[in-house]
Amino acid sequence: MSIDMSQFLDTFYEESFEGLEIMETELLDLDTGNADSETINTIFRAAHSIKGGSGTFGLNAVADFTHVMETLLDEMRDGKRQITQEAVNLLLTTVDVLREMLTALRENTPLDDGRIKVTHNKLEELLANGSISSAVAEQTTGTTTEQATTEVQGWNIRFYPHIDMLKTGNDPVRILRELASLGEMKTTFDGSALPAFENIDPEECHLGWDIVLKGDVKREDINEVFAWVEDECDLSITELGGAEESPAEQAPITEEVIPQVTAGDAAPPPAEAKSTSTVTKSKTSSESASIRVGIDKVDSVINLVGELVITQSMLSTLGQDFNTKNLGKLVQGLEQLELNTRELQEQVMRMRMMPINFAFQRFPRLVHDMSQKMGKNIVLKMTGEQTELDKTVMEKIGDPLVHLVRNSLDHGIEKPEQRKAAGKPDIATLGLNAYHQGGNIVIEVTDDGAGLNEERVLAKAIEQGLVPADAELDPSKIHELILLPGFSTAETITDVSGRGVGMDVVVKNIRSLGGTLEVWSKQGEGSKFTIRLPLTLAILDGQTVAVGDEDYIIPLVSIVESIQLKPDMLNVVVGKGETFKLRDEHFPIIRLHNIFGGEPRTTDLTEGLLVVVESDGRRMGLFVDELKGQQQVVIKSLEVNYKRIEGISGATILGDGSVALIIDIPGLINLSNQTLATATNSLKKSA
Repeated sequence: MSIDMSQFLDTFYEESFEGLEIMETELLDLDTGNADSETINTIFRAAHSIKGGSGTFGLNAVADFTHVMETLLDEMRDGKRQITQEAVNLLLTTVDVLREMLTALRENTPLDDGRIKVTHNKLEELLANGSISSAVAEQTTGTTTEQATTEVQGWNIRFYPHIDMLKTGNDPVRILRELASLGEMKTTFDGSALPAFENIDPEECHLGWDIVLKGDVKREDINEVFAWVEDECDLSITELGGAEESPAEQAPITEEVIPQVTAGDAAPPPAEAKSTSTVTKSKTSSESASIRVGIDKVDSVINLVGELVITQSMLSTLGQDFNTKNLGKLVQGLEQLELNTRELQEQVMRMRMMPINFAFQRFPRLVHDMSQKMGKNIVLKMTGEQTELDKTVMEKIGDPLVHLVRNSLDHGIEKPEQRKAAGKPDIATLGLNAYHQGGNIVIEVTDDGAGLNEERVLAKAIEQGLVPADAELDPSKIHELILLPGFSTAETITDVSGRGVGMDVVVKNIRSLGGTLEVWSKQGEGSKFTIRLPLTLAILDGQTVAVGDEDYIIPLVSIVESIQLKPDMLNVVVGKGETFKLRDEHFPIIRLHNIFGGEPRTTDLTEGLLVVVESDGRRMGLFVDELKGQQQVVIKSLEVNYKRIEGISGATILGDGSVALIIDIPGLINLSNQTLATATNSLKKSA
């Protein structure tokens, strides 16, 4: 009987990617002057496992490529070969290539044969001669597989953004503009996936481009352009005249020559889409489909299930011949059932919890590569790596963390000569720290760099029209300006920053997880960015409030206090609506029935209750009829089951079977401001 080996492929890929992470970590920690033999053995074992597994599954390209790497590592661990920085750098590049090969094979996309051959040649050269000759070292990823010294004359690029790419703040127009600056660009626009005009969502992208880029352009320059969106699009980059069919031949749609794309250009409107072909696009999720769970967590769940079975058996026995004499036992059984259920919920949630080290592990390599590229001496210090949070939260916080780390590397930390002139050590420190605080996880990104230049930030904000010219702001408010959409102080465009992807994208992604971002900085001393996130997106501690016949859930983490208003605490400010005074400060009032509709029991602010909430340093009062109680609720996505509603983050089913909406505090504030602005404009027009 033959065995279908394909059923084990997913496990092989997961274990291989874990092995590559181990190899990368150990290579970064390797002391080239006095390498630890166990470290070399660890790297060798990971490479050997990948080679063996790939051979078993018939992935011969991976097996052949890894064989040379394994031979090199074998000589290093036997002491036959000296471990040099040149060798370590090449092995790190080899890890990158292996990761790209495995990703391409898993997603059934073409291998980058040119990059594979160049790296393979370098390994062979190092293995044969002990170093890489200048002829081989100068080979780049863009060289052809036939002759490494041949100049590339152009590239075929197939760029199809995923439908949600715009929601992350990335703009295809900016990407096309950057590509056009590299050479002569000819595009084939595909609008075949556009829905009918009345169904178009402006936050969704249904367009695609097949691009021919001519000129002596390096592959790495193209990679830099797509660095921010590589996980948010279907992307294929092949050399002109390569074995693959060119994108233009695959989809002869509407052609246009774009020698230069200027600011303000946009993608062609739907009416111009004249495609007669259909392009099939598949979005491959970057999130892991499985999770490894410690046996202790599984044992705990099994034990609790056993307790539940015992409790169920007891209640079943009571129900067979129930009488009032057994009422006490029934109550006791129900209490035990409640206890077992609560413990089971906690243990199951623990199974989804993973150490944040899984999100942190990409940064040693990132800091290593970026610091070398920028000529800076930076040491990365990570603490709290074993702090646990929900797997879904961790997978989605990765990109915002990358933005913050890159921001510190590029804008925050100075070059060694600048640090010495300022009386600082030439080696800078970048810190990543995680810890639990209440029901949240706090992640801090710190650096001892130059800090924010408050005068420059304010001047840039005024220049870009983000604040009035006569604005006088305290330092904390100036720091928050860098979080506004469109703000940038980058004078030049680099592969690290300046491509129109701002800190507002980071804020948006963090808020989508129910979190907040705080900025602290002191000029000359450094900066700290603090992210606060819920431990899980599945369960929420909330306060149930009533407005008329409707129930709403307010996240407990957002509530400051609840108060009964007195007449002397109220005020009406022109252009700002109703406000209340609390401890010598005035805050706005939001009437939930005005936002979401419905009939309240009272419209008199002194008869209802005010729930004081806080978000991003802003406080306001939510006017409700009644406070009911606090409870943990299971969050159900409203967007998946119905549609997205501003000011609402989800829904839950209460104990009585009714549905309650969960309030999104930041979204509610924005919605209230929009409602107030509309009302103010209407009053001005009527006047």
